[in-house]
Amino acid sequence: MESVGNRKPGTPALHVEDLRVSYRKIAALKSITFEVHKSEIVSLLGANGAGKTTMLNAISGAIPVESGEIRHDGASIKGVPPHRIVQKGIVHVPEGRRIFADLSVAENLRVAAYLYESKRKTLFKERLEFVLSLFPRLKERYAQAGGTLSGGEQQMLAIGRALITGGDILLLDEPSMGLAPMLVQEIFDTIVKISQTGKTILLVEQNATMAMEISNYCYVLETGLISFEGEPEVLRQDNDIASAYLG
Repeated sequence: MESVGNRKPGTPALHVEDLRVSYRKIAALKSITFEVHKSEIVSLLGANGAGKTTMLNAISGAIPVESGEIRHDGASIKGVPPHRIVQKGIVHVPEGRRIFADLSVAENLRVAAYLYESKRKTLFKERLEFVLSLFPRLKERYAQAGGTLSGGEQQMLAIGRALITGGDILLLDEPSMGLAPMLVQEIFDTIVKISQTGKTILLVEQNATMAMEISNYCYVLETGLISFEGEPEVLRQDNDIASAYLG
């Protein structure tokens, strides 16, 4: 692996060490090590099949880990059930949004507050107001069924639902997929705004150019391995990375 940058000192918000994941004896992740620090936006870049989505699924507990370690604020979350990982503050916004199509925008957002709303209604109201201020279109379509929203609005709803949980780390998988260029810019601008509130973001994104514009640090995956890492401005100057991922 080529490293062209230095990471921050101190305990990372998220630390993955020597992680291995296999599907039916086929290695999907091969000894992956990386870290994400508090309030950073860190991108995982790479071609389809490189292992990016597998990495997010492993962190969120959606798939089993063969070996290695995953730590949140220094504590191991390897093998912890997905619902407990959400309770610990790591929230996954999966590729394809996966909202509840038959539920309204309001109901989709309320579902995400199941951990606390019955006891802390004021907290839910505060988080709801924050989400609707970030995504005014969700407020306009508050009573509308999720399945009738546009692709961009569904992505807004998926991110908003994650924010309602109050998690401190967001795992975002391909948030720009299938969106018009104007909406892509809006989604990326919102990701920056979320980061500025203190949230930590691990971003998987095919649009490497846009991802590097908003990221503090990037890792490039190739066939289950990290081949490059560094600050975006340094990676952009690397001819191998530029030709492979930036066109």
